[in-house]
Amino acid sequence: MRQVRWVCAFIDRPADVFGAAGEFWTAVTGTRLSEVRGEHKEFARLVPEGADACLKLQGVASGPGGAHLDLCMDDVAGFAEAALRLGAEAVADQADLVVLRSPAGQLFCAVPWQGESVRPPVVHGSRLDQICIDIAPSRYDAEIAFWSALLPDWRSLPGALPEFHVLAPPPGLPVRVLLQRVGEERPTTAHLDLACTDITTTRTTHEHLGAKHITNGPHWTVMQDPTGSTYCLTGRDPQTGRLPH
Repeated sequence: MRQVRWVCAFIDRPADVFGAAGEFWTAVTGTRLSEVRGEHKEFARLVPEGADACLKLQGVASGPGGAHLDLCMDDVAGFAEAALRLGAEAVADQADLVVLRSPAGQLFCAVPWQGESVRPPVVHGSRLDQICIDIAPSRYDAEIAFWSALLPDWRSLPGALPEFHVLAPPPGLPVRVLLQRVGEERPTTAHLDLACTDITTTRTTHEHLGAKHITNGPHWTVMQDPTGSTYCLTGRDPQTGRLPH
C-alpha cells in the first residue's frame, strides 16, 4: 500500500564533518548517535530516549549537504511506481530502497517501514519536525502538485505567507514538509526547521553549542550549524507545528 507509515529527516553533511554534525545535532535534539553503518561508514540514526528515531545523519562525498526525506511504507515498489508516474525520476533502485528525485530536483527515498510509531518528545523547548524544500519560482507550482498527489492522505494547504505551502502528515507522523518559493531561479535545495517554544532561548542554546546566527524573518531565525549548513528556528508550537495566533 502507498500509505506512508513513518517519516525520517536526513541531515546530509560533508563526510569530513560527519563527527561535528553528529555532536551538534544530537545535543540540540536530546538524542544519541547510533552505531555508524554503511560501506563508507556514512549513516547513523539519532536515537531518542523512549521513542523511535525520525532523524538520521548521512556523510556525503561531494557538495555542501542539506536535507532529504526517507518515506517509510509497506509497499516500496508501489510507492516508487506512483512517484514515477507523477513525474519523479529514479536515481537508484535497490529493491528495498528506492532513491528518487522530484520534478524540481529534490532527492527523497522510499524505504520499508520497520514498525516505528512513537514520536520523539519535545526537548529543550524545541523539536526538529520539518524539512523545507527551497524551490525556484518556475518550478514551485508543479512541485506543490507533485507532493500533494504523491501524499494524498496528507493535508496540502497554503502557508502563512504566499511563498509557503505546507504538507502536514496524518497524526503521529513526526516530520512535515514545507515548500518554499525562493526569489530567484536556482537549483532546488532543502534545509531543516525546528519548532520552538521560544526562538531566542533556543538560539542562545544553539550558539553555545557552536551554531551561528544569520538573519531573522517574520516567524523564524536563520542559523548555521558548526559544519556551515543552514537551518531555521521557527516560532511554531513544537507540539502541534502551528504558528501561535
